[in-house]
Amino acid sequence: MKNYCVYIAGVGGQGVVRTSVIIGLACVKKGVGIVMSEIHGMAQRGGSVPAEMKIGDAYSPIIEQGGTDLLISFEPAESLRAMNKLSKDTVAVVNTRPIVPVTVALGTSMYLDPQAYIDELKTKLKKVVVLDAESIALEAGNVLSLNMVMLGAAAATPGFPLEKEFLVAAMKDNLPARAMDANLRAFDMGFQQATKDLQ
Repeated sequence: MKNYCVYIAGVGGQGVVRTSVIIGLACVKKGVGIVMSEIHGMAQRGGSVPAEMKIGDAYSPIIEQGGTDLLISFEPAESLRAMNKLSKDTVAVVNTRPIVPVTVALGTSMYLDPQAYIDELKTKLKKVVVLDAESIALEAGNVLSLNMVMLGAAAATPGFPLEKEFLVAAMKDNLPARAMDANLRAFDMGFQQATKDLQ
């Protein structure tokens, strides 16, 4: 199959790495190739945590400039860090809730209105699905399921190569049993929200 490239952007504590692992496991369950790379040295400090993956036949997980098919952005400003990896054909799923860096509190940098980051994406990309994943996760029963809201929304985008059943099976193998109901609800609510926005 042609490589399908996914870039996940977020900050430490949002579940970027866990999401990438679940996508990888879903690929194994489906029997398709996957190569992936995460940078999570700053994960415990609220720093940037990007993950790159290619689904299909590939040797390197690093996405070429403009080669991303799907951007999953857990935080509005983090989506712009990936801009050189995106093209006008990229589809993005973006969480609206900001996580303001500590440098803003210290007065050494600034954070724009989150809508400004989303508006910039909309001028550059084919389609941007926008959702308040934190509110949806709370409604599903656990704020920590924000990443499964985002995964569900991603699964609804055109061309995403993994069917829901493979992702759900991977979730069941990788997430704590005590939180499974909330995570499954979060995934489904994200999927439904994105499906509605894409109509």
